[in-house]
Amino acid sequence: MKVLAINCSPKMDKGITALILNPFLEGMREAGADVELFYTKELDIAPCLGRLECFVRGSCIQNDDMQTVLPKLQDADVWVFATPLYWGSAAGGMKNLIDRMTPFGHPVFGIRDGHSYHSLREDVKRGKVVLVSTCGFWELDNFDSLVNYMETFCRQSEREFTGALLRPHSMPFAGMLKMGKPVGDVLEAAKDAGRQFARTGSIPAEALDTIGRPVMPLEAFVEIANQKWQEAMEAGSSPFT
Repeated sequence: MKVLAINCSPKMDKGITALILNPFLEGMREAGADVELFYTKELDIAPCLGRLECFVRGSCIQNDDMQTVLPKLQDADVWVFATPLYWGSAAGGMKNLIDRMTPFGHPVFGIRDGHSYHSLREDVKRGKVVLVSTCGFWELDNFDSLVNYMETFCRQSEREFTGALLRPHSMPFAGMLKMGKPVGDVLEAAKDAGRQFARTGSIPAEALDTIGRPVMPLEAFVEIANQKWQEAMEAGSSPFT
């Protein structure tokens, strides 16, 4: 199994998203998968110009790091997109990269299941997609719009959306992890999800449930979060710089 993982957090390995992504990738490597990891922050990827010449040429007119990333995406069995949740969707680096994947498509329309679509070019491998995401809100349903976006992306890219590792109220979770609180099962579940995925091509629902489980009551979350932000406002600086 050849896996291309893309961490789209601007904080890269120091961000909370990496807390879930890294054990997931580690589990896949342990099970024998060939995993390569990129960070969008380290890549020079210009925004799509919307000219769609890539539909005709099969390649983008812009010369930047997508020239390196596209062949790797084209050849990978699995794409893993990892992103913090920003305004109900993906971080800008992830959306920008996906926009630049347009050269994979044919310009001619077809009809599939009663919907118009662009098919992929024949030399683009079909495979699976996994989403890893974290957010600051308490509830899992805050990820709904992002998951829907990824499901749409998978339909259009002719890939199977295998599942999503979602970690809500991720900031208190990270704090509890540092304090040695009993939340390590979340990381173990992410690692096990990687192992199982590399071995079977699927992720157990129990692992996903553990990754997204509440680590504190809603009321306690609001109280603690507000206290931290009040301290930050009084200090005049963000606690996440």
